[in-house]
Amino acid sequence: MAYAKSMNSLEIFAGGGGLALGVTVAGFAHVSLIEWDTNSAKTLYHNHKQFGFNNEKEWIFNDDIHNVSFSSYQDKIDLLSGGPPCQPFSIGGKHRAYNDKRDLFSEATRTLAEIRPKAFIFENVRGLLRKNFSKYFSYIILQLTYPEIVKKENEKWIEHLARLEQYHTSTSEKSLHYKVVFRLLNAADYGIPQKRERVFIIGFRSDINGNWSFPIATHSEEALHYEKYISKKYWEKHSVKYPNKYEPVNASLFDPPEKKPWVTVRDAIGDLPNPTETNNYYNHKFQGGAKAYPGHTGSVMDEPAKTIKAGAHGVPGGENMIVLDDGALRYLTVREAARIQTFPDNYFFPCSWTESMRQIGNAVPVKLGAIVADSVKRTLYSAKGKRKNNGYGDF
Repeated sequence: MAYAKSMNSLEIFAGGGGLALGVTVAGFAHVSLIEWDTNSAKTLYHNHKQFGFNNEKEWIFNDDIHNVSFSSYQDKIDLLSGGPPCQPFSIGGKHRAYNDKRDLFSEATRTLAEIRPKAFIFENVRGLLRKNFSKYFSYIILQLTYPEIVKKENEKWIEHLARLEQYHTSTSEKSLHYKVVFRLLNAADYGIPQKRERVFIIGFRSDINGNWSFPIATHSEEALHYEKYISKKYWEKHSVKYPNKYEPVNASLFDPPEKKPWVTVRDAIGDLPNPTETNNYYNHKFQGGAKAYPGHTGSVMDEPAKTIKAGAHGVPGGENMIVLDDGALRYLTVREAARIQTFPDNYFFPCSWTESMRQIGNAVPVKLGAIVADSVKRTLYSAKGKRKNNGYGDF
C-alpha cells in the first residue's frame, strides 16, 4: 500500500533495535530512539542508516529516560513505541513486578502524557499476564488509558489505582485518554521461526476513530504438520530425506490448511555456512561450550525455535542452542539468532557474543513489529477523515 505522506514515530527503551526496525519497515520515520544501555546504544549507532538516520549521534540518544523531557514533541508524533524493561515480570526472573526498580511503565506513561501521540505500541513478556500480577497489570492499563492522571508524591500505587478506577467509572467527559487493548501473540503464528509469546499493548488516542484490531494470524502448526507428514513438501524443499520415525497425524490434516506453515529453524538458517569455517556473514562465528542435560536440550531444526532468551546467567533451558541433523549440539551464532528474530543479514551486532545474544533475546522480532506497526499505520490513515476535533493536534 502506498501512502501519500510518511508518519513519524519515537521509540523509548529501544534496546538492540528489533521493534524500532520493524516500525521503520512499516514505513514510519523515526524522529528519535532513546536507550539508556551503552552496549545497546552501540548497536543502534552501528546500524543508524537502517533507521533512516544520517548521523547516529543526532537522533539516537544514550540516556536514562528519567532525564529526558519529551514536551517539545507534544502533538507532533504519530506513533510512540517501545519495550519497557521486562525483567520485573519475566517468567525466568525474580518476579518482583512493582517492587523492581526496572519496572519503568510509569516512565512510559509520563512519555505518553508529554507527547500525546496518536497511537502507541508497547511490548512485554507473557509473565505480565501472570495471575499474581493481575491487579498490577490492571493498574498499567489504566495508567496508559489516562496518562494525565499522574501518581501523586508519596501516593502508593494501589491508591493511585483506586483513583484511576474512580475516574474511569465517574464521567463520560474525559481528559486526554487512550483506547487500549492488549493480546498475547505467538510470533510463530505470524511467520517468525520461533515460538515466542509476548504481550502487545496497543492504544489509540481518544480522538482517533480507528476501528483497529490485532492482525490475523497467517501461519499455523497444523499447516507445518501437513507439509511435513501429509504432502511431505517440506522435506522436498530442503532436499532432506523423509524421517523414518512415525508421526501421529490428525485426520483433519488431510485437507490442506488455509494458513501457511510455521517457519522452522531450518527454513531460517539452513542456507548459512558452517560457522566453524571462514565465511563472509556478519556475526556468524562458532561459539563453543554447548552441553545438553535434562531440561537443556536446544531447538530442533524442523520446528520453530524455542524462545531466544537473554539470560543473566547464561542461557537456561537450551533456548540458544540447536540440535543438528547428526545429533550434535551447539550454540546458535549471533547471526543465526538474529535470523530467528528476523533481523536482516546486514544488521551488525558489534558487541560480544554474550551481550549480542542478550540484545537479540530482549528484542521484538523485526517482522512481527513490522506487521503490528503496519496495521496501526493503516488504521491511522483510514481515520484521517473520521477524526473528532478534541484539540489534540492535527494530521
